[in-house]
Amino acid sequence: MDESNNVFGEALETCSEKPITGFFRDGCCNTSEEDLGSHTVCVEVTEDFLEYSRFRGNDLTTPMPDYGFPGLEPGDRWCLCAARWLEAYHQGMAPRVLLRRTHQKALDIVPMELLREYALDLN
Repeated sequence: MDESNNVFGEALETCSEKPITGFFRDGCCNTSEEDLGSHTVCVEVTEDFLEYSRFRGNDLTTPMPDYGFPGLEPGDRWCLCAARWLEAYHQGMAPRVLLRRTHQKALDIVPMELLREYALDLN
């Protein structure tokens, strides 16, 4: 697993434990070279984003009990693939981001200024 730092170089905070998220299902947007999708952006999903994601072939609302996935509802937090977030951004459908919970590796794909634009946790 890569070092658990957020986009500020600080300790990565938990994104969600209910529902449990992350590539490693540890509640954090941790990553490693095995995480080919770079599940590094902690978001708060919206109805519009969930519908957009379903339309793009990734249904995040339907429960899949065999995989321990309860399905997401608006307001849930989730570690999203950085490229999917960027794609949604370009389509005007990106969900809001929690920067202290977003892994620094997201910056390999998404520019910080875009993440800041959608940040929920900037003071």
